[in-house]
Amino acid sequence: MNDEQLLRYSRHILLPQIGIEGQDAIVAARVLVVGAGGLGSPAAMYLAAAGVGTLVLADGDTVDLTNLQRQILHSQDGVGRLKVESGRDTLARLNPEVRVLPIGRRLDGAELETEIAAADLVLDCSDNFATRHAINRACVALRKPLVSGAAVRFDGQVSVFDLRADDSPCYHCLFPEGEDVEEVRCAVMGVFAPITGIVGAVQAAEALKLLVGCGETLTGRLLLLDALAMDWRTIRLGRDPACAVCASR
Repeated sequence: MNDEQLLRYSRHILLPQIGIEGQDAIVAARVLVVGAGGLGSPAAMYLAAAGVGTLVLADGDTVDLTNLQRQILHSQDGVGRLKVESGRDTLARLNPEVRVLPIGRRLDGAELETEIAAADLVLDCSDNFATRHAINRACVALRKPLVSGAAVRFDGQVSVFDLRADDSPCYHCLFPEGEDVEEVRCAVMGVFAPITGIVGAVQAAEALKLLVGCGETLTGRLLLLDALAMDWRTIRLGRDPACAVCASR
């Protein structure tokens, strides 16, 4: 790091759990953020502010006026633009040192696997089960750590699936694909604006801890938040030995 970086990231460097070596790891990292909406907004902003060297931002949607209530990566001037382009500009203003690579389409198939293979870790900030399961399958196959978040109404949840570890559960262990799981969308049910900020910030925190290798992550735990009561709960997760996705790992 140069002198300006040492000053910019000095409050991280002062933390003995991070220090210069940890901040170097952050600056050298490449992180894939899938989704530039309610969760991806705070997650990407904190990762950029923390100095993550390369942020790959993937989202095929455009900014809508209804997004602005919670998607803080975007402003009124961005309505109608691709979210990844609006987000790139916001992140450039926040920290011009960070390299932001926008992908303005839904990642799937070989392209999804290529981007995950190139990343040090993945943040799932998407809003549908099909994308979540596709990301999980690729992360399992490539043994990449995955930070997963979700938020709707007043409820949020976060977990880490550190698929480098043989005993870590995967997303499919928690929510098996094909089961009758209700998919709830913000457009239909609504969402309390700060819940996306809280969950996205937790995702960023878990990602930074993984990059640095400090503390205890949410691997093997599901963190649940009821923001209406401001009540946090933790559920322990175990790996499903019969999981169709990760059992052969």
